[in-house]
Amino acid sequence: MDSVMIAKICAFVLYLGFMIYIGLRNANKNNSSSDFFLGGRQVGPWVTALSAEASDSSAWLLMGLPGLCYLGGVRETFWTALGLIVGTYLNWLFVAKPLRKCSISFGDSITIPEFFSNRFNDKSHILSIVSVVLIVFFFTIYTASGFVACAKLFNSVFGLPYHAGLAIGLVVILCYTITGGYTAVCTTDFVQGTLIFVAFVVSATIAVFALGGPTEAIAQVQSFDARALANEFGENMQKAFAGNQSFKGMAIISALAWGLGYFGMPHIIVRFMGIRSNDEIKKARRIGTVWMVISYVGTFLIGTMGTAYLLKHGVLLGTGAEEVIVDGVNQFGDAETVFSATMLKMYPAFIGGIFLCAILAASMSTADSQLLAASSAVAQDIYKGIINKNADEKTVLNASRFMVFLIALIGLLLSLNPSSSIFGLVSYAWAGFGATFGPLVLLALYWRKTTAKGAIAGLITGFVAVVLWHNLPASVHPIFGLYEILPGFAICLLFTVVVSLLDKTKDEKVLAQFDAYKKMSD
Repeated sequence: MDSVMIAKICAFVLYLGFMIYIGLRNANKNNSSSDFFLGGRQVGPWVTALSAEASDSSAWLLMGLPGLCYLGGVRETFWTALGLIVGTYLNWLFVAKPLRKCSISFGDSITIPEFFSNRFNDKSHILSIVSVVLIVFFFTIYTASGFVACAKLFNSVFGLPYHAGLAIGLVVILCYTITGGYTAVCTTDFVQGTLIFVAFVVSATIAVFALGGPTEAIAQVQSFDARALANEFGENMQKAFAGNQSFKGMAIISALAWGLGYFGMPHIIVRFMGIRSNDEIKKARRIGTVWMVISYVGTFLIGTMGTAYLLKHGVLLGTGAEEVIVDGVNQFGDAETVFSATMLKMYPAFIGGIFLCAILAASMSTADSQLLAASSAVAQDIYKGIINKNADEKTVLNASRFMVFLIALIGLLLSLNPSSSIFGLVSYAWAGFGATFGPLVLLALYWRKTTAKGAIAGLITGFVAVVLWHNLPASVHPIFGLYEILPGFAICLLFTVVVSLLDKTKDEKVLAQFDAYKKMSD
């Protein structure tokens, strides 16, 4: 084993060991389900903001989007990034403070399904069951994308077999999530968010000046041969991203629609419920928004400047058109490793290894948050809420830890295919959450007449719309090229409102409680 490989291994071992240490250190802070699931609502603005954004970004920020840029999909990446930045800001602005207040007012709810049940006084438990099923279904898919990223990273850096990389990522994530709970997850996310931020800023700056400055770098990117060689691949990627159709307007709408997803992401909006006070939300919003803007600028620079930088060093990625579609599934191939390839060429082995941990950070910060949100939903809302209502805190904690393990294993099974596309997995899960939970969260906070029956109808129809739209090819009709989050969101919103209006059994107690919540001081 040469010195370069030893240096990279040392960097990764130090990072992974630090993540596990954080989990073990926070293990004794979990004395109740509220501590394990929500950190006792005592998390500060910096940790809340960076944890929310790091758990949001996942590996697609450092692998999926730079890969799309590398293949010439800069326009699509720009509109997606714009939609996500606007969505992030609006989520902080319109959901953060009201959700924290409302979740406390309605039974001091500590999970999203519990919040829905308490907000709409659903005594049938149907709303909880449907919510938990959707959370587990989409989070399992989402978590799989994080495992895929870990495997691809270990393969590209150390040459490890794909499945060995999966195993390492799984073990580390489980260690600190199961032991440390919400506080450990937020703390590790803070560290990981910082690392992602620094990696983008420093690496993008170096790439630009290594190519001779901004003007020369742009000229090299515009003329570099790899894009011509990968032209067919890039065109197919852009079509897949835009929904396999050629209408530019629809492609832009699909890209911007990603911003709608934020309103329904349980692992993100639960951060709003766990922040220390309402007064700190404004500060957290500013921190989170700045992080997002700079990180997406970094995505553009690494994805575009990295192409010229790698070509200058004799590296060409993702040029095989045959890699585009496999059994009807969009594949990114080697293009998704553009960030890791750039890091390996740009830095000495140990420094490069540290910055490559940013990809691992992005994968882990999302996977751990999703595992915790999904397991808390099952343990708190199904096990304690329905199966064993008299369960003590220790039993609920153990049930949640078991569910973390179980959901992680299912996610592992979904990620066993080495050809899995990170971007494809994230896109589907993102649409699922945004279209089912997004409208319901907004209506729960702003429309007093929303009822449990309306909420149930919205969740089910939104889910069905996303699944059907996702699986109907644009060849049936061009409209099906639209990103499924948009029709799913609209259908969920429509059915929730219509059914709520038709529901004559309005709960006066719930209406009075909603009015009291609206009058709460900040």
